[in-house]
Amino acid sequence: MTRIVTYNVHRCVGNDRRLDVARVAAVLAALNPDIVALQELDVGRRRTNHVDQAHEIAERLEMACHFHPAFRVEEELYGDAILTSLPERLVKVGPLPGYNRMRALEPRGALWVEVEIDGRPVQIINTHLGLVPREQQIQAAHLAGPQWLEHPSCQWPVILLGDFNATASSIVYRTLTQRLQPARRLARRKQPTSTFPSPLPVLRIDHLFVSPGIEVQDVTAPFDPLTRVASDHLPLVMDFELT
Repeated sequence: MTRIVTYNVHRCVGNDRRLDVARVAAVLAALNPDIVALQELDVGRRRTNHVDQAHEIAERLEMACHFHPAFRVEEELYGDAILTSLPERLVKVGPLPGYNRMRALEPRGALWVEVEIDGRPVQIINTHLGLVPREQQIQAAHLAGPQWLEHPSCQWPVILLGDFNATASSIVYRTLTQRLQPARRLARRKQPTSTFPSPLPVLRIDHLFVSPGIEVQDVTAPFDPLTRVASDHLPLVMDFELT
C-alpha cells in the first residue's frame, strides 16, 4: 500500500495566524505518507522570515523535494512542491496559462515528478489552479492537453492532484474527469473528504484524479485539533495499490 497526500499549507500560517513550518511538518509526519504534494509554499520570502519552506518540510520528513515557483519577485519565491521518500526524478515544471481579460491574476503552475513504486514508474502531477472560473477552465484544459496529461511521456499510471479551487459540479472537474477518474468515487469506503475551510470543512476543492493502474483503497481528509489549525485547508489523503 502506498499513501499520497495533497495539502495546501497556506504558507505555513495557521488559522491562529501563527507562522509554524514545524506544525505543518508534524501534520504530515502523523500521516506517514510516501508522496506529498504541497501548494502555497514560500521560499526566501520576507513575510515568512526568508525560510525555504519546501526544503525545511522535506528535511523534517526525510524526503527528497522538487519545488516549482509559480511566481517570483526578485529573490522571493512562491509555489508548489512534490516530496517523496521513494525513488524519483523530475520530469517537468511549467506555468499554466492565465485569463487574458484579467491580467492581474496570480500566476499558477504545475510540476510533474516520476516516482518508482515497487519498480514501476508512476507519474505524479501537482497543481494549484486560479480563483476565477474562466481562468480555471483554461488551466484545466491545458493540463488535460498535450503539454501534460496527453504528453507522450505521461504513460499510465498517473495521479493528478492539488488545489483546484473548484468543486465536483464545475467545468474544471468535468474536463479532468474526461481523462482521469476522481479518486473519491473509487474509494472502497466513503469518508469525509471536504477540505475547506479547515475549522469547519464544507467544500471539496482539493482533489485526486487517477488513471487505470491505480487501485484506490481509501480517500479521507483528516480532521483533528492539529489539522484544523495548521492551515486553512485540511490535507487530503489517498491510500492506493498498483494493479
